[in-house]
Amino acid sequence: MDMVPPLKPEDAAPLRVLVVDDEKNIRVTLAACLEGMGCRVTAVATGDAARFALESQTFDLAFLDLRLKEMSGLDLLPKLLSRSPQLPIVIITAYATIATAVEAIKRGARDYLPKPFTPAQIRHLVAGLAERLSLSRQVQELQARLTEAVPEVLLETASPKMRAILELAARVAPAAATVLLSGENGTGKSVLARWLHLQSPRAAGPFVVVSCPTLSEELLASELFGHVKGAFTGALRDREGRLAAAHGGTLFLDEVSEISPGLQAKLLRFLQERQFERLGENRTRQADVRVIAATNRDLPEEVKAGRFREDLFFRLNVVQILLPPLRERREDIPLLARRFLDFFARQVRRPGPELSPGALHALVAYAWPGNIRELRNVLERAVILWPSQLLEPEALPEPIAAPAAAASVLGGDYSLEQIEREHLLRVLARTASLEDAARILGIDPSTLWRKRKKYEEEG
Repeated sequence: MDMVPPLKPEDAAPLRVLVVDDEKNIRVTLAACLEGMGCRVTAVATGDAARFALESQTFDLAFLDLRLKEMSGLDLLPKLLSRSPQLPIVIITAYATIATAVEAIKRGARDYLPKPFTPAQIRHLVAGLAERLSLSRQVQELQARLTEAVPEVLLETASPKMRAILELAARVAPAAATVLLSGENGTGKSVLARWLHLQSPRAAGPFVVVSCPTLSEELLASELFGHVKGAFTGALRDREGRLAAAHGGTLFLDEVSEISPGLQAKLLRFLQERQFERLGENRTRQADVRVIAATNRDLPEEVKAGRFREDLFFRLNVVQILLPPLRERREDIPLLARRFLDFFARQVRRPGPELSPGALHALVAYAWPGNIRELRNVLERAVILWPSQLLEPEALPEPIAAPAAAASVLGGDYSLEQIEREHLLRVLARTASLEDAARILGIDPSTLWRKRKKYEEEG
């Protein structure tokens, strides 16, 4: 086996590779080839030695001979994966058949390599793995930075409706089922998707996000499935897609309703068979990925209109979670506001400001068409621009502050209906639930609900 040049530093960090083969010549030659690429290699001859190696250290890749003296590599394969579930294992054999290749993939092998193999084949395989690992690390770093940069406020709630949704999410999180998150823009679908991942058995794996509306059909296909060099104009090198990067973890498809019909068919096939091909390549690949999708559209209506495949909708809609708009969980606005104020105050290194009663009333009374995202932006602006530690209605944008500035005053020139509306909204703003507010007001909760709904519709 001829030697090959080492991997470039930008291609991959040094990989830790386990070689399991009972033929000494193969162990020595393959180890020398891998070390020439800059890998750190542990070579062993038996299954027991392989299991001991996995117990004492971690590896990025393993080469496993199909026929060991004391046991079959196919039987050893699941035992190795039970110790290191995320380990990519490549079966190597001088007795290559389609049947053994299929069986190896079924049992969890990442790849299958017939003997004799060349240094170029080894290099190509290792370089592809290095790229996947690099992409996975970048995703994890971005996820960590995002967690530091965005306050996770969705999961604290005083809303009975939201509490029921979170209870459903807690039951769904440990399962492998596909989840469809529905709701208006800004309601926290991406935050809930990340929480579902972190509460699942895949929490140690990557959480990979694909924003479907931001890319053309060709680029989105490449982003999802990957491509080989020359697959399209600008494809200057092989590239692994987000499906490969999400192996062992979760793939979050944001605004999945925007995917084109052609890509919908490819996504359906992956959900059914867990198989896909990179653009420009005939080789079928597999990925162990849980899919969470999100949409702000009514997918059944999209199906009726012919814009979304019905069979794909059924595949995505194993469990549906509908997130309510902020105007339907107004009791959470004071809590959310407090969290945002403290968060942005820390960023600009000032004490957390307080909301005046008028400012809090304005926040609770506003309809929030942009939901939690709009509330976040409004309070970030107020923390930066308002000089006082007490935020008054004037610290808020005019559409939010104007109704508060015109608040009814007892004895003023206001109708009884205006006074009632103002009083109801103020009581709702300071109570934890609609039932508490109804008790204070001395009316039936259903009556209060109808009045609040009427006020919301009137803006």
